[in-house]
Amino acid sequence: MIIKTLGLLAYEESLEKMKRFTLGRSRLTEDELWLVEHPPTYTLGLKTKPEHILYRDQTIPLIQSDRGGQITYHGPGQIVAYTLLDLKRLNLTVKKTVRLLEQTTINLLSSLGIASYGDEARPGVYVKGKKLASLGLKVRNGCSYHGVALNVDMDLKPFDNINPCGYKNLRVTQLKELNVNLPVEQVRQLWVNQFILSFSS
Repeated sequence: MIIKTLGLLAYEESLEKMKRFTLGRSRLTEDELWLVEHPPTYTLGLKTKPEHILYRDQTIPLIQSDRGGQITYHGPGQIVAYTLLDLKRLNLTVKKTVRLLEQTTINLLSSLGIASYGDEARPGVYVKGKKLASLGLKVRNGCSYHGVALNVDMDLKPFDNINPCGYKNLRVTQLKELNVNLPVEQVRQLWVNQFILSFSS
């Protein structure tokens, strides 16, 4: 697998890159993991309903995505891991891939002394009822893109303007609020280490 750290990247640019990569790959194309941060952006999943946008902050763009799920927020201090995987080659279903991505994050948090859990009805990773990581995938021709967004040390206020992932009164949290004061770069590498373990077992 090729692992790329792409830094701060506009959401629309990363979306176009993922689409282009996925449409252009062959059965021999190596899988890739892209690690990015995005400028402040609201993204709309394919199931987004207008009522989940509580207040329109005109300073933050609202961008239609082709991933599953509903509305979420991205911003600096959040690790976004895009998983460009040939699920057929890996013999993975979409459901199994989602569970592995959740488990990757749960294992990372466990290594930091934080108890967390996934929820089959609401994909993502939660700590004491608060959402710490969001998850959404798109699959084309048996290959996935999009992935996981993990809140590390960011401004959480923009989440107040939406029903995150379409759930009213769902609160979000981040590692900083859980007394993890590691740099984003270090958390990113720890997540990658867990990802490799999850997908090679």
